[in-house]
Amino acid sequence: MSTNKNIEWVANKLGLNEWQVENTIRLLDDGATIPFISRYRKEMTGGLDEVKLLHIKEEYNRLKELDARRESVIKSIEDQEKMNPELKKRIEAALTMAELEDIYLPYRPKRRTRATIAREKGLEPLADIIFKQQESDPSHKAEKFLNDHVQTVEEALAGANDIIAEWINEDETARKKLRYLFDKEAVIYSKVVKGKETDGIKFSDYFEWSEPLKKCPSHRVLAMRRGEEEGFLKLTIEPAEENALEILNSLFIKGKNESSELVGKAVKDSWKRLFSASMETEFRNISKEKADDEAIKVFADNLRQLLLASPLGEKNVLAIDPGFRTGCKIVCLDRQGNLLHNETIYPHPPQNQTAMSVKKILTLVNAYKIEAIAIGNGTARRETEDFIKWVKFENDIQVFVVSEAGASIYSASKVARDEFPDYDVTVRGAVSIGRRLTDPLAELVKIDPKSIGVGQYQHDVDQQKLQNALDDVVMSCVNAVGVEVNTASSHLLTYVSGLGPQLAQNIVDYRTENGPFKSRKELMKVKRMGAKAFEQCAGFLRIRNAVNPLDSSAVHPESYHVVEAIALDRGCDVRELMSNESKRNEIKLEQYITPVTGLPTLKDIMEELAKPGRDPRSKIREFMFADIHEMDDLVPGMVVPGIVTNVTKFGTFVDIGIKQDGLVHISNLSKTYVQDPSTVVKMHQHVMVRVLAVDIDRKRIQLSMKDVDQKKTE
Repeated sequence: MSTNKNIEWVANKLGLNEWQVENTIRLLDDGATIPFISRYRKEMTGGLDEVKLLHIKEEYNRLKELDARRESVIKSIEDQEKMNPELKKRIEAALTMAELEDIYLPYRPKRRTRATIAREKGLEPLADIIFKQQESDPSHKAEKFLNDHVQTVEEALAGANDIIAEWINEDETARKKLRYLFDKEAVIYSKVVKGKETDGIKFSDYFEWSEPLKKCPSHRVLAMRRGEEEGFLKLTIEPAEENALEILNSLFIKGKNESSELVGKAVKDSWKRLFSASMETEFRNISKEKADDEAIKVFADNLRQLLLASPLGEKNVLAIDPGFRTGCKIVCLDRQGNLLHNETIYPHPPQNQTAMSVKKILTLVNAYKIEAIAIGNGTARRETEDFIKWVKFENDIQVFVVSEAGASIYSASKVARDEFPDYDVTVRGAVSIGRRLTDPLAELVKIDPKSIGVGQYQHDVDQQKLQNALDDVVMSCVNAVGVEVNTASSHLLTYVSGLGPQLAQNIVDYRTENGPFKSRKELMKVKRMGAKAFEQCAGFLRIRNAVNPLDSSAVHPESYHVVEAIALDRGCDVRELMSNESKRNEIKLEQYITPVTGLPTLKDIMEELAKPGRDPRSKIREFMFADIHEMDDLVPGMVVPGIVTNVTKFGTFVDIGIKQDGLVHISNLSKTYVQDPSTVVKMHQHVMVRVLAVDIDRKRIQLSMKDVDQKKTE
């Protein structure tokens, strides 16, 4: 398919104008990133957001893969000297991989099948006679095909059956109709493998399970597949056999003679031996891909919310990685997150050095002018939180419980070793907890997203597709917030549009050798920073207290001249224009429209001048759990506050202040029907929940948000 045809197809499928798709593809092919296109090329795309741009990219790439396969198919058939104009036209018109493969199936080089063996014995003409169903005595005809390789009539008819069964299997219309049947009526069956009942008890829900495949949710598909891969379950996907045979019989049985009966046997053989297996494989793959896509979307949405969690901002922080026997590791961080001090206290059993620990905390808080305390949510977190809140501070100190998810991965990583080569993993882990409070995004980008644990069945999905999706999310979040170039780590800079690991490190190296960047223009002095990379990254990098105030804003350097022209017309400089609302209100943007700079860009510029370098993240709020510490403290009916820690397709998990998170099933999220939990709850949301049931043996807590007043969390 031509490039123009692909653009037309993508535009029609996504409901967009062809020029929007064409311009987007051109920008992507030219090396532009999706965040850059979304933010700084609105005129070229009609203001498409990142989601629509990503859909264009994915659909266009799918068509490119299809075109590559199309070329391979055409070459293969041409090499066999079987190509004709009509066949080539059909191949070029195919819009899906399944349609293309159906056309190619009769021509695809095969391993030695029962049908090819029958052909080698000279039985294809007999198969053709029977298939036409005009011969009333096929057994008599079969006698003419006996030879050294075919000894009996039965053997000849069996060989003809094998050839006919293959013809039926390769028929495009038959495959299309059966694919439609599978799509509408296929059922997924799950049974326990005999003798595996005890070892596979965690999959007991699926020991005897069936439901329509099209209604089977992604988490159930992935759960059953995991059970099969671990050897506990056997899965089957198929529609009712009689419905499949009815379709095939209507297509291929044309009479009521003996030849027709033989074709009927071939139909049944084709279904059982060829069709059912190939279609089941196809729909296994389709259902897996669909489940993967849904699970990846859940993971990506959760990750986005986690990365964009409310930051405390620049504060002096005391961070605690709590523990019992090994004590609580304490670190003190300055407003830029630099490590100033570390030590260990033992306020809990077995040491119980409470008084000494209180004294140490007070000393550190005063010495380092601590403004907030971050407590990791691992072992002993509630006891540590109670201990800290018991301490009488001279000033108001905010106390936050911070998720430790992935902190152990970070503390043992090369990134952490490079940052803190002289400290052990316990110190690095505590530092990570403190930095997560002040700037979650800057700290979490150092950790493989898959280690943060906010998805469902993340290890069962296509790992490359998952990685690509999560990388897109990280890049989107980093660029949405913006990055302070003089304090950012190389890891954070890596995700800035147009950079990458090498350029990010080069920026850090330049900063180390030459001191802080004084302007965005100075970025051009960084090794390997070309014009294209500068264009992509400059608008997302901030330089605080730069000579040019626009360098600390999201206004792109390519638009500085526009702002300067506006300021000149208003009789002031850029700094005054940014601080003086009345002067900005006098501006008529239409006067500054050019072929390059349109109204969308001008509106963005004005918003940025009003709030330069604004952070899109909301402000952080303190949270206090109820006075419960163990599952034994829970009583059905009690209403307690909690924090959402994970959102899945089947419900949401909530931290209510004990070691085990509780589950609010999708049916208990609201009094009204909920199709997708993410429309009701978000990551880190403060919620009120009612305890429904507590299963201490299985460590399960069932919660509900129905009929619970959520205003108490606001």
